[in-house]
Amino acid sequence: MKAFNFFKFGHTALGLPIHGYSWNSDNSSFAKVLILGGVHGDEPEGIVAAKGLIENFRNHFNLNLNLTIVPEFNPEGMLLKTRGNSNKVDLNRNLPTKDWSPIAATERYNPGPKALSEIENSFLVDWIKKEKPDVIYSLHSWKPMLNTNGDLPEAAVIAKHTGYIIEPDIGYPTPGSLGTYAGLENKIPTLTYEIERDISFDQVIKIHVPAIIEGLKISQNRKK
Repeated sequence: MKAFNFFKFGHTALGLPIHGYSWNSDNSSFAKVLILGGVHGDEPEGIVAAKGLIENFRNHFNLNLNLTIVPEFNPEGMLLKTRGNSNKVDLNRNLPTKDWSPIAATERYNPGPKALSEIENSFLVDWIKKEKPDVIYSLHSWKPMLNTNGDLPEAAVIAKHTGYIIEPDIGYPTPGSLGTYAGLENKIPTLTYEIERDISFDQVIKIHVPAIIEGLKISQNRKK
């Protein structure tokens, strides 16, 4: 028996809600999966993919998973159409990693005044510590790429459907990133899924929603 739940994952500094959607089974052996969209507010492709998944699963969910989707993790950035939140902090440079640095490559990658200064990330870290997901999909947009941190057979299946390359190294330093925090330091395999930037939204739905679902079918094998 799988129960659908719409819940408040957290909120922003301005009090905007961060919504979550979950499909949970009473079978505790099922793997736990977290899908994040909208970490960067100026990358709508990931938000579209996450919402496409929610719509796909709204009336029909047959995966043997405990799945949580947070489609708009950075609602302030989404409304402002900026990479960072209203504090101009890049949430994917603000997590409490061993390599966190207060030095930003450019203003766009502002890591904040200290690691975990941003309340959105506090909710994310608390959720990860409590729920202990078995795999995380973080949906972004940039150059077409599947950036892997950890053992991710899901990436090979997604690559087959999209033609995207698989890269364990995105090509530049990412201190304070989710891939480092979850994938490398906490041993939670984390896939940073870089959808082609500026691809049409209908193509996101047509190509990437089915590809992610195929990846999730592989995630089923991560049963406890």
